[in-house]
Amino acid sequence: MCFKKKDPKRIYFLSLEYLMGRALSNSITNLGIRDQYADALSQLGFDLEVLAEQEGDAALGNGGLARLSACQMDSLATLDYPAWGYGLRYQYGLFRQVILDGYQHEQPDYWLNYGNPWEIERIHMAYPVKFYGTVEEEDFNGEKRKVWVPNETVEAVAYDNPIPGYGTRNTITLRLWAAKPSDKNDMEAYNTGDYINAVVNRQRAETISSVLYPDDRTYQGKEIRLKQQYFFVSASMQDIIRRFKVTHDNIDEFPEKVALQLNDTHPSLAIVEVVRLLVDEENLSWSRAWDIVCQIFSFTTHTVLPEGLEKIPVDLLESLLPRHLQIIYEINHNFIEELKKRIGLDYDRLSKMSIIEEGAVKNIRMANLSVVCSHSVNGVSKVHGELLKTRVFKDFYDLWPHKFHYKTNGATQRRWIVVSNPSLCALISKWLATEAWIRDMDLLSGLQEYATNADLHREWKMVRKVNKMRLAEYIEAMTGVKVSIDAMFDVQIKRIHEYKRQFLNILGIIHRYDCIKNMEKNDRRNVVPRVCIIGGKAAPGYEIAKKIIKLCHAVAEKINNDPDIGDLLKLVFIPDYSVSVAELVIPGADLSQHISTAGHEASGTSSMKFLMNGCLLLATEDGSTIEIIEEIGADNMFLFGAKSHEVPVLREKGPALKVPLQFARVVRMIRNGYFGFEDYFESLCDSVEVGNDFYLLGADFESYLEAQAAADKAFVDDKKWTQMSILSTAGSGRFSSDRTIEEYAANAWGIEPCRCPF
Repeated sequence: MCFKKKDPKRIYFLSLEYLMGRALSNSITNLGIRDQYADALSQLGFDLEVLAEQEGDAALGNGGLARLSACQMDSLATLDYPAWGYGLRYQYGLFRQVILDGYQHEQPDYWLNYGNPWEIERIHMAYPVKFYGTVEEEDFNGEKRKVWVPNETVEAVAYDNPIPGYGTRNTITLRLWAAKPSDKNDMEAYNTGDYINAVVNRQRAETISSVLYPDDRTYQGKEIRLKQQYFFVSASMQDIIRRFKVTHDNIDEFPEKVALQLNDTHPSLAIVEVVRLLVDEENLSWSRAWDIVCQIFSFTTHTVLPEGLEKIPVDLLESLLPRHLQIIYEINHNFIEELKKRIGLDYDRLSKMSIIEEGAVKNIRMANLSVVCSHSVNGVSKVHGELLKTRVFKDFYDLWPHKFHYKTNGATQRRWIVVSNPSLCALISKWLATEAWIRDMDLLSGLQEYATNADLHREWKMVRKVNKMRLAEYIEAMTGVKVSIDAMFDVQIKRIHEYKRQFLNILGIIHRYDCIKNMEKNDRRNVVPRVCIIGGKAAPGYEIAKKIIKLCHAVAEKINNDPDIGDLLKLVFIPDYSVSVAELVIPGADLSQHISTAGHEASGTSSMKFLMNGCLLLATEDGSTIEIIEEIGADNMFLFGAKSHEVPVLREKGPALKVPLQFARVVRMIRNGYFGFEDYFESLCDSVEVGNDFYLLGADFESYLEAQAAADKAFVDDKKWTQMSILSTAGSGRFSSDRTIEEYAANAWGIEPCRCPF
């Protein structure tokens, strides 16, 4: 109501993914009623922690982009910005990961089976979303106007999820759309007795919002994904324009009241939909509509490689959204004509910058569309911002340098310290003598003053011990493996992908196992015990990633059951990794691996969450790690590997690239069946052979082992390790999503806080 009365400029955040995590603990913390709520539950005979664990995670995303969106929503609410989030209400989400005999199996995530108590269904808030059909011309005041005549219409129904801010009365809304059959089509089928067709229509409509990222290796999969993207943006744009028109009569004022954030290219069709709504529905001229569009959109990309940018086949778009294809062609024609005036007839450059990609398969380049039509193009770390300028969008940067910026991603301390690590939260507040850091993370730097204080060291270690005990109990419950809390907990939890190099981690574990196995018994007393923890999902169609998961289990089976090894080395894979699992793992981790091939991680926010919790990082200089080094110093991390500028040089060497003997040995152990399944792992071994090792596991292996040895050495020096842990938390202030959102608000969206009076 505060926003409605004051009518500020609002930001509308468009993302196909939100990994919100459990809502109960976060909400009562942000509302400032956690203690009262716990007392009330206790009087009823319930324990808050036990109750909170009964809540399932909302299956609305996958990976870093989704969790980033959730963190940014928390910061928008806490900082009192007038904001709405928009997304899809997936019925089954991505998938529930089940491990059987070490193999990943995907099952539907029935997270909505018992309803969602946090959402409010807005039955009256529904919009028609059209597909297919033809485009016809009609006379309008003597002018020819385009009219889209669809042959399929579905309803987008709104479900609102409140996002309360911390230390404020402001609560913003995440509005999610569910696809339902059009009432008109439904009733016509029923009234004519065509019940089978009515059921088919219902299923066809509801499929749109059923699954996050349907497999797009087939035409049908590509069509459903495109339907999802358009359904989401069409409903959102209709809702945004409706809300604007409630209090404004002049559509030319739209840019003064509305800012639209495209979180990657998934919502990029919003640009075309706004043009369509303004021209076809609001009857604006093309020039007026175009002027509005170019003022309202900001675009953030999370891609580091040009070949990774999203493309949509022209024939698919023409079939599904014929009017939008016409609009894209018009946008591209005007852009190319303007471009010719700027750069002349440089056809190679014109071809690369065109929104339309010619070739055997004609495609729409969604990133080019987003850059052309947005007034702000954002990278997500300092190094990523440079990559956008020099590699991903170089031609566009040369044309419009003023558009390009970077805003390093962040994570919300409310979720990742206050909620997930309350013991550390209390300890920080005690030593800083304030809770103000929960809203101003820069205050954490005050811990540097006490980094060598013996009393803080003792209390810090006790907090970490309790968190490790909690994690050890969870590991035993989930995997059956009993681990020692005196060991170093070495963690890598993230989406399984070749560039994130979980395979490198496993090869390092095999090397460690091989060394221990071949040691004299007396020498084993000097080995630093390790519990290696890996977690993450592989995309259903990503075979190499699935083989990495199977290899992890095969190696774990061998190591964990070897009596010669005992507690010196354990390997566990935590299944069905989620936000709630991360809230257990991150506070209990001693060492966290962020070992992507340099130049492949746009930012990476998991490193920030571990950093906040006093976990030490073993990392390559990639993404946001470079900025973490600036904050805490290289001496407080374990760095290794080729730099991003060295990666192309190493790849060019190909078969001439030398790899260490240790690397060849551990790969050969897998290939020769030491861990079984030699035929199954053959292609995995082939992927890192000299000449095929695109992600440079062999080239970085020796450096990786040296970094691991440095971590071992530091871990046995209890005083040094604790000091490094404290300094990690003390240097994490820059990586709050509050700072990220303030930069977007000031430099991209042009919005100001609108605080609800107490």
